Amino acid sequence: MPATLEVESTLTDRYQTTVPETVRRALHLGKRDKIHYTIRPSGEVVLSRADTSEGDDPLLGQFIGFLARDIANHPERLQSIDAGFVQRLQSLTDGIEVDLDAALSVDDE
Repeated sequence: MPATLEVESTLTDRYQTTVPETVRRALHLGKRDKIHYTIRPSGEVVLSRADTSEGDDPLLGQFIGFLARDIANHPERLQSIDAGFVQRLQSLTDGIEVDLDAALSVDDE
């Protein structure tokens, strides 16, 4: 029978805690991953990695993390978008309707 590992963490004043490294490794957790809690009638709580929803893009979280790190490491690269550019974009998309809930189609061409 495999050995049982036990670890602890402390709740902050705001009821937050850090998931210990041992648990993160065991569950293959990364930043922004979700955790699932199962509360049994005995009061025992089982912590597991939450399944990714069908609609979740597995790379989106990684891309957003990359952007956040890049902004934090190089804030001097941020540039504002001027009103002229916004107007140009609006003129290019004027009259185009998009259904964000519609499935993407593949052209046969």
